[in-house]
Amino acid sequence: MPIKKYNANNSGRRIASVDAYQDITKWEPEKKLIIIRKKHSGRTNGTITVRHQGGGHKRYIRLVDFYQKRYDIPATVIAIEYDPNRNSRIALIEYTADKERAYIVAPDTLAVGATVISSQKAIDAKLGTRMPLEFIPVGTFLHNIELAPGTGAKVARSAGVQVQLMAIEGKFAHVKMPSGEVRLIPKEASASVGMVSNPDHRLVRLGKAGRSRHRGIRPSVRGKVMNPVDHPHGGGEGKNSIGLKAPKTPWGKKALGVKTRKPKKASDRFIVSRRPRRGNTK
Repeated sequence: MPIKKYNANNSGRRIASVDAYQDITKWEPEKKLIIIRKKHSGRTNGTITVRHQGGGHKRYIRLVDFYQKRYDIPATVIAIEYDPNRNSRIALIEYTADKERAYIVAPDTLAVGATVISSQKAIDAKLGTRMPLEFIPVGTFLHNIELAPGTGAKVARSAGVQVQLMAIEGKFAHVKMPSGEVRLIPKEASASVGMVSNPDHRLVRLGKAGRSRHRGIRPSVRGKVMNPVDHPHGGGEGKNSIGLKAPKTPWGKKALGVKTRKPKKASDRFIVSRRPRRGNTK
């Protein structure tokens, strides 16, 4: 959706941009589909386990349906809503059979009044339709993909993300991830047709520290300016170097250029080709 910029009348506005929210049709959430989001500020039993979290605006969790197991029952899109807990839009749908309502992740260009349906058999692969990968035409762009049948959508749920179905071979479907990695997923796993909504989210610039605080993100500082007890880079007089062969995390592990994936991870067998390295245009 379009991004709005302001006149540069102060230092915070000068580089900031905001979402225009032109696609939002309803601002108040459904009361039956929300729960309170408790704040833990990155703490477990009083101890900080995730740094730089705390504060932020009060939010409600929208109960988004990532399973969509009401098969072969058409649902009408009632509204496109904002969700403060994700960067994509959510769609409020109403099933025609019993008027029950639910939230789903909205695909891009989905409009109010459109019909979406979930099925376990081959149907027309139009925007918002959900069905097993084996029935979807090769080359279709998808989102909300299961990694195993019946486990709910795990892949491609973020704003502007889409995964391409490359082939169906044997028991598996070949899908190309946004990173360029080609992966095997069981062909019985379900996926939704289309790209996730709000693709312009990546263009938003916060512009000032206060907007990060509203999101529950607390300040962070460089390791170099800490004390030696707090960070491996800490200590020294003036503008010293870090004094190490390679940068390290606060816990003493190498920070840059280190592979973090386990070398013998069980799911490696499902990766057909790795994502291309940065700077490699081939």
